[in-house]
Formats: sequence, structure tokens, C-alpha cells
Amino acid sequence: QVQVKEFGGGLVQAGDSLRLSCVVSGLTVNIFHAGWFRQAPGKDRDFVARIRWNGGTTYYADFVYADSVKDRFLISRDKAKNTFSLEIGSLKPEDTAVYYCATGSSYRPDYGTPGAYDYWGQGIQVTVTS
Repeated sequence: QVQVKEFGGGLVQAGDSLRLSCVVSGLTVNIFHAGWFRQAPGKDRDFVARIRWNGGTTYYADFVYADSVKDRFLISRDKAKNTFSLEIGSLKPEDTAVYYCATGSSYRPDYGTPGAYDYWGQGIQVTVTS
């Protein structure tokens, strides 16, 4: 059974930076891609970023970002540690949401949707104040 858990959320001020981490563990871990989603109160769970797990370095990794965050967010992974992270810069109040990390076991053309992922964390709150 694969387990996924987020770390690093909290209450921050607008303009600050934040790093969220996701730890993947279990008897068997088979990751093709990893992603971050977020869900604001009263809204759907929205895609944030996705990274292809296979690859030598982050320079050659397959990165995908939502248009709303691509200039401020950076996803990365450490294959040896089965962890991945989301670095957020210039936080805005509209970034306030519960952030979820997730992993998927195979390629899916719909990797921007929750259905493309197999295992999910419980979510972690990020609250941005002005």
C-alpha cells in the first residue's frame, strides 16, 4: 500500500515564498508522474503542476504547470528519496487553498485531472494573508 503525505503548509503573508513537500512511502512504490492540486473553499480541485518521475535531472524532466501559476511555482522531485516538492514564490491571497500531492503509476494524457493519479495525500492548508 502506497502512502502519500504533504508537509510544509501554513499561514504566510502575501509576497512570501513557501515550499511544500510530499513524501511517498509503501511496500511497493511505482511512480510514473507526480502532481500537485489545490482546492479553494467552494471550488473544484484544480491542477497546479506535474512532473515526470523518470529522468536523470530536473533539467530534463517533463514539467507541466497550470497557466495561473507557471511563473511563480516550481515542481521538483528526488527519486532516491521518493519525495517531491512545490516551491511557491510571490504568494497571493488567491493562492489560499488546500494543497494535495498525488502520484500516478502510468502515463495519462489527462495528467491535469485528478483521475490520472492513483495515490493522494490528505491535503495541507496554505493560507495567504495581505
